[in-house]
Amino acid sequence: MENIAIYKISKKSITFLRISIGIIYFWFGALKFFHGYSPAEDLAINTINKLTFGLVPMPYNINILAFWECLVGLLLMFGFYIKIALILLFVHMICTFLPFFFFPDLSFNIMPYGFSLVGQYIMKNIIIICASYIIWQTVEEKS
Repeated sequence: MENIAIYKISKKSITFLRISIGIIYFWFGALKFFHGYSPAEDLAINTINKLTFGLVPMPYNINILAFWECLVGLLLMFGFYIKIALILLFVHMICTFLPFFFFPDLSFNIMPYGFSLVGQYIMKNIIIICASYIIWQTVEEKS
């Protein structure tokens, strides 16, 4: 069996990590409430339209996403219902990768490794996923 060093991460570090992800989520979500302020607005609208077969019309689709992101952000920032917030975050993160499949022409300059700016914007979510998984592991179960 391989020796694996286990490092103790302070509660303060996890708190900073949780709050920083919460701030990003809240900020990006809040921008979506104001048409034209989010650089990801059109991509999000088009992805939601494709995902829901156009059944959720504008502006409801982007407002639902904005509410979802702000809710996740607030829960993480204030430390309420962290596991629920993380589940919502993981579901959202899965959806953020859908443009690679729905809109590859927007996601890649050279398929499959030459990301466009949109593709880079999506790929950075791997960091949020990994950081959120670390937070998940530190959340104490309530009996």
